[in-house]
Amino acid sequence: MIKDVLVNLPAGGKSAAVVDYAVSVANAFEAHITGLAFAYEAVIPSAVFDGVAADLIANYRAESERLARDSVARFEEAARRNGLSAESHVLDAEPAGAGELFAQVARHFDIAVVPQTEPETEGRAEIIIEAALFGSGRPTLVVPYIQKEGLKLDRVLVCWDGSRAAARAVGDAMPFLERAKAIEVVTVSRQEAPRDELPGVDITRHLARHKIKVEFKRIVAGDIDVTSAILSYAADSSADFIVMGGYGHSRLREFVLGGATRGMLESMTVPVLMSH
Repeated sequence: MIKDVLVNLPAGGKSAAVVDYAVSVANAFEAHITGLAFAYEAVIPSAVFDGVAADLIANYRAESERLARDSVARFEEAARRNGLSAESHVLDAEPAGAGELFAQVARHFDIAVVPQTEPETEGRAEIIIEAALFGSGRPTLVVPYIQKEGLKLDRVLVCWDGSRAAARAVGDAMPFLERAKAIEVVTVSRQEAPRDELPGVDITRHLARHKIKVEFKRIVAGDIDVTSAILSYAADSSADFIVMGGYGHSRLREFVLGGATRGMLESMTVPVLMSH
C-alpha cells in the first residue's frame, strides 16, 4: 500500500497541477503527504563573481525563497482542504544539486510525485525527474503540466517489453492496478507475431494470479517510434494512467535517458508511473 507520498513543489505558479494530483493520490490511499520545495542559490561563475553586486545575489536568493514559500502555502492549503496528514519543507540547494538531494529524500517515501518539464522553461524539473527515477530506488509518478483532473484509474495502460525496468514498474504500480477499472498490457513491435511468442502473455497470467484482470494489446508500430505508438494508442483508448519502465544510464555522474523514456517525458498527456 501507499502510505507516504512525496511531492516536488515547483516554484512560482507552476505547482497547481502536480500539487492537486499528488493530493488526490494521498487522498485515495489515505496516505501522509510531504511537499518539498527548493530555494535556489545563485550560481555565479568565478570569473565574473567580482563584478556582481552582493545585493543582487542576495535579492536572487530572497526571491527564490519567496517563490518556494508561495508553493508551500498552496500545497498546505490543498492538503487542508482534503483533510490530509501533511507536512512541508523548503531546502536550500544549487540548481545542479537539487536533483540528488530530492532523490535522497525520496528514498524515505513510497512514491515520489513530480511535475513534467514545461516547454521553454529551465531544466530544473527534468533534473528532479531524472534523479528521482534513477537515484531514489522508488517509483516516480510524473504529472503532465496540462493535467486538470486528480487520480483517475478508469483505463490504465501497462507498457511491457519483458525488461527488468518494466517488471519493476509493474510491481511498483500494483496499488494502482488493484484499483483500476480496466487495464491493458501493451507491447510495441515492428511486425506481427504469433500470440504465444508475445512477451506480454506471461505478465498477464502473473497479474491474474493477483486477481487483477487485464487485456493484452499488441501494437505494430511500423515506421513510427515507440513513444508515438504508445501515446497514440493511449489517446485512442482514452487511457488516464500509464505504467512503464524508465530507461537510461549514468555518464560521469549525469543521467542519460533512453529514447522512449525521454520521448514520453516530453510528450506525455496523462500521468505516467515510471520505475528503473
